[in-house]
Amino acid sequence: MTMPLTLDDLRGGPGSHRERRRVGRGHGSGKGKTAGRGTKGQKSRSGPGVRRGFEGGQLPIQRRLPYKRGFTNIYRTPWEVVNLGRLEDLATAGAITPDVLFASGVTRGVEFPVKILAGGELTRAVIIHAHAFSEAAKATVEQLGGSVEQLERTDEWVHAKPRTRRLSLNRDLKRARVGKVGGPTRREAIAAAGEKQES
Repeated sequence: MTMPLTLDDLRGGPGSHRERRRVGRGHGSGKGKTAGRGTKGQKSRSGPGVRRGFEGGQLPIQRRLPYKRGFTNIYRTPWEVVNLGRLEDLATAGAITPDVLFASGVTRGVEFPVKILAGGELTRAVIIHAHAFSEAAKATVEQLGGSVEQLERTDEWVHAKPRTRRLSLNRDLKRARVGKVGGPTRREAIAAAGEKQES
């Protein structure tokens, strides 16, 4: 005759339940004295401890890494890149110019320089006026009986804009040793520079 199974007879499998570690209960437990926290330091004290990624005030690694992954060139020219396959669908009889490309919705605006690449397939002779061409695109157009003309760039990205707008006067003041021991004051140097320009 078997005894009925009750709730207090239920047991988990071997290893399914582990007793919690009771720290700070004497040397014999192996976790006495410092209770596994080591000796002194911020992590040995009571409280929330150190937040994730904190390195004691030093710039943490998640902020150091972006500096080592190149940089963003603020003087980069925003070229409008157009493939030859895109020109195949343009219904124009004359020359393909930046104005025509903008009117057809191919480019963002006429203020951007246009570069023609050899992507796609071109099957007819076309005349293209653009600011730059790849060697493959130029060879393809000329092979089909067309022609290319490279325009002179007059956009605002031809010359890099300086990050600072230092005046030449600042350089003159530095050469005059303004603010240095034995040098003139800024007011005296500016007055002398004005007299020099008038003369």
